[in-house]
Amino acid sequence: MAGLLIPAMFVIGAISQYVGASLGVGLFAELSPMAVAWLRGAGAGLILVVVLRPRRSAWSVSRLRVAALFGAVTLLMNMAFYESIARIDLGTAVAIEFLGPIAVAVAGSRRPIHLLAAAAALVGVVCVAGVNVGGVSGADGAIGVACALLAAALWAGYVILGKRVADAGGGIEGLGVGMAAGALLLAAPGLGSDLLTRPEVFLGWRVWVLGLGLGLLSSVIPYVLDQVVLRRVGRARFALLLALLPVTATAVGAVMLGQRPGPVEAVGIALVVFAIAVTSRRDAAGCESERDGPSPRERSG
Repeated sequence: MAGLLIPAMFVIGAISQYVGASLGVGLFAELSPMAVAWLRGAGAGLILVVVLRPRRSAWSVSRLRVAALFGAVTLLMNMAFYESIARIDLGTAVAIEFLGPIAVAVAGSRRPIHLLAAAAALVGVVCVAGVNVGGVSGADGAIGVACALLAAALWAGYVILGKRVADAGGGIEGLGVGMAAGALLLAAPGLGSDLLTRPEVFLGWRVWVLGLGLGLLSSVIPYVLDQVVLRRVGRARFALLLALLPVTATAVGAVMLGQRPGPVEAVGIALVVFAIAVTSRRDAAGCESERDGPSPRERSG
């Protein structure tokens, strides 16, 4: 039962994230993808700071710097991903973005079986997403692929920096401070274009309430669960567990939308489940060594 707890956290976070995504889709007609992503991050940061009320005395300059960098990377990741799905198919963008955390899993692996698991997760995610890069064409398609690759790199940075924030203590509080600081740092690029072209949108209450809801469902709940899990597992297994997101999306689509997975998608789900099962079999000593302190690879990163 205990071995199912961590995957269950990811499933709950994924369901929350997909409900929040429906709010984001509604906002795309009114705001640019970057502005929607900024509202998501700002809403999440505001909710966490108000709820947690972090003490100023507990924050050194170095700790604040790491948290702000983490928040900025998270916001940039969301901005790049939203810009990507505005131009290319969602499945293609998701598959490309997952190259980031899986690359972290490969870099953090010390056993051949974990490399095999990472390869299985990669193939599985591609199958579930139904990637079709060959169908992407034109300038918009090229920009979309580039944005998805940027989101993949930023997602890898999120995994690494998230572990550092969690190890510093008060990970969820660090998340809130980081998201708030990141929103302040990226307010100009996030909102600048929309403020110049459609300032009237920001005068009503609706867009701000939806931003808070999007931040809660798409960021606060999933990312809080991320921080809880990061305190218990290493970044390699964390990156592989993130592969549960497209698997959960397939299940939600089958139940709510009648989108039954075909043979290729079913194989993808099986491969991801295999990768999760392999990484879950780590022995207790290996887990303890990861908790005792950062590895040399983590220090160099």
